[in-house]
Amino acid sequence: MAYRRTANVIRRLHARHDAIVDAARTAATEGGMAAIQIAPVAARAGVAAGTVYRYFPGKIELVGALVESVAEREIAAVRRAGDAAPGPLSALAAVIATFAARALRDRKLAWAVIAEPVDTDTDAVRQQYRKALAGEIEARIRAAIDGGHLPEQDAALAAASMVGALLESLIGPLASGGLDVRAREAVQAVTLFGLRGLGVLDAHARGLVMQTALPDEA
Repeated sequence: MAYRRTANVIRRLHARHDAIVDAARTAATEGGMAAIQIAPVAARAGVAAGTVYRYFPGKIELVGALVESVAEREIAAVRRAGDAAPGPLSALAAVIATFAARALRDRKLAWAVIAEPVDTDTDAVRQQYRKALAGEIEARIRAAIDGGHLPEQDAALAAASMVGALLESLIGPLASGGLDVRAREAVQAVTLFGLRGLGVLDAHARGLVMQTALPDEA
């Protein structure tokens, strides 16, 4: 007779999996991708290193689970913000501002899971996150174009450009100092930059930015 896992066993397995991923997240938050090592992560999760290997054959699989977990959470957050907006341009502004605000709230983790220079194998598991973020922005740009709120343009190229602007201006090595202190101003500035670049007239763009509720205000 085949062994069937009970509901309690399944819950314990899922809880242990989540604890390991959470430990990896904490490590990345403190020290970037280089800090994700099996033994220290196991210690943080309160399990043996062998237990980690039963869930994740190697570091790449653990990194993939971490990136997937963060990506799902962040994409869901920007999607909710866009869906709650009253119109296509407001939705676009909300998506940009929400990602920016959340990235600034945890800059080291955001940098680690989406853009930190890493080896080829590690970077490969992060590409889907960048693609998903660009896809979410692209969908909002297309909706605004279709509604006559933006000029005709290459929505995919514009979205990729917006992702690059967000990463470099807010969490990358080119980001200016003190952004944590003036996060609101930084989020508004990068959102305004994005809207202007996409063709929104300045006065309208400024109004959209001022009306956009940031995550800590929602």
